[in-house]
Amino acid sequence: MMQLPASFFGRPIAHRALHDVTDGRPENSRAAIIAAVEAGYGIEIDLQLSADHVPMVFHDYDLARLAEATGPIQLQSASDLAAIPLRGGTEGIPSFAEVLDLVAGRVPLLVEIKDQDGGLGPDVGTLETATAELIKDYDGDIAVMSFNPHAVVAMRDVLPDVPRGLVTCDYNVDDWPVVKADVRERLADIPDFEAVEACFISHDRNDLNSAAVARIKAAGYPVFTWTIRSPAQEAEARKIVDNVTFEQYLA
Repeated sequence: MMQLPASFFGRPIAHRALHDVTDGRPENSRAAIIAAVEAGYGIEIDLQLSADHVPMVFHDYDLARLAEATGPIQLQSASDLAAIPLRGGTEGIPSFAEVLDLVAGRVPLLVEIKDQDGGLGPDVGTLETATAELIKDYDGDIAVMSFNPHAVVAMRDVLPDVPRGLVTCDYNVDDWPVVKADVRERLADIPDFEAVEACFISHDRNDLNSAAVARIKAAGYPVFTWTIRSPAQEAEARKIVDNVTFEQYLA
């Protein structure tokens, strides 16, 4: 069975790096990456695809919330995205290659492949292939994950030796309004865990008591959780999980 390196359990994981816009560190920024490394935390980041098929470290599908621009990130080239300032900081959107160089194996890196299909379906592959090209020569502890099981399969096919997991939740309609009901209902039971050959899940903290989580934990697989925002939430979650992804405090 493929396993996560021990480093993923020894330190909490900073959600979108150690971000704090009041201190000039936007989420998924170089400043937040550096702060997490210096504090010794693991790092979780998100990847989106640029118009010219470059993996960029950015969470949203639209630029408006996080950057000084509007519109879909996929309509902008990597060079244009690098020049767009992140809100609350002084830098542009980083590429995945830049972040790999910044981290340089000093702390574990958990990489979320954002769904590129739009409905958690099979229209994926370009981001995964580009991501694999960058990871294959990386010298450090790294794992990949996605809400979309098809993306996890794509990563398995192009990078079989790198640990991979599923990001999971209860898939309620309020959080997933554009995903079809039958898809949401199916994914809530985490039915693809074995089929995609995952070795961990990262599950919504609000749904940790689900039968699906209990099933995976009972089978001996690690369970992480997101997003923990206080010491009290962390203490409660650690009754179940093997590690936490955190923000807004120091875990």
